[in-house]
Amino acid sequence: MSQPLEPNSLAGRRALVTGSSRGIGADTVRYLAEAGADVVINFRNKAPRAEKLAGQLRELGVRALVQGADLTDPASVGAMMDAVRSEFGGLDILVLNASGGMESGMEEDYALKLNRDAQLTVLDAALPLMGEGSRVVFVTSHQAHFIRTTPTMPEYEPVALSKRAGEDALRERIPELAERGVEFVVVSGDMIEGTVTATLLNRMNPGAIEERREQAGRLYNVSEFAAEVALAATEPVPEDHTRLTGDTSSFAG
Repeated sequence: MSQPLEPNSLAGRRALVTGSSRGIGADTVRYLAEAGADVVINFRNKAPRAEKLAGQLRELGVRALVQGADLTDPASVGAMMDAVRSEFGGLDILVLNASGGMESGMEEDYALKLNRDAQLTVLDAALPLMGEGSRVVFVTSHQAHFIRTTPTMPEYEPVALSKRAGEDALRERIPELAERGVEFVVVSGDMIEGTVTATLLNRMNPGAIEERREQAGRLYNVSEFAAEVALAATEPVPEDHTRLTGDTSSFAG
């Protein structure tokens, strides 16, 4: 995937992408760094992978801060933001990319804790670092964004409902964010080829990805969708604060 952003268009800007040691988050943080932004790579338990990515991005001439944090733990999130303040002095772009809920062995309400509560925790901790003209991006899926009107596969429903709850809770903050001069946008994509979620869903419901690919005509891969997230962090915010990526014809809005 070619770089979607203009070279140096983000020079001097500071961006934090949650869950950015791999997958969509890693490609998003790479696009932002390639456009000149100083970046924070956040991970939960994959430090070596995050450090390797940071090393590659520093070779571009930008600063890359690696921060491990459990987003469901306010103290852990607070410590991450303290490090960002100390290193960068503030934040201009916050991409709320980290999500989950299909992992095995987690407590019953883990999806809601991560996909709703933790998103608000991160936002609240980041806001003191964000000034006028900064931007918050929430990354979601069509299966979650449209869950109120279009059913999804049973295996994904708890995650979809929790992500929609997170989106709704964040949208309630739009007036407050606007008062601060902070912009907010949701970027929603279809199932993404090659993600952990898609792999798990296909394991639980064999053929699910193929079926969705046929319905949609094509599915974005990780780097293609990450490019859309990077653009959502930089392009003008739509009036409804929503960027829909890929086919939505099978979802009732």
